Amino acid sequence: MVVQVNGKLRARILVANDAPNDAIERQALADDNVQRFVDGRKVRRVIIVPGRLVNIVV
Repeated sequence: MVVQVNGKLRARILVANDAPNDAIERQALADDNVQRFVDGRKVRRVIIVPGRLVNIVV
């Protein structure tokens, strides 16, 4: 899946198709490159489109 921070591509993660949304969110937020852009800022919303992308709004 593609991981975006504020609509910009920041990472790609591999997850199972049937993975629950909270597991996908944890894995996306744990990625090192995503942490660079989220670090010290409040995550306002996490939008997950199953099988396609995760968008993290900070």
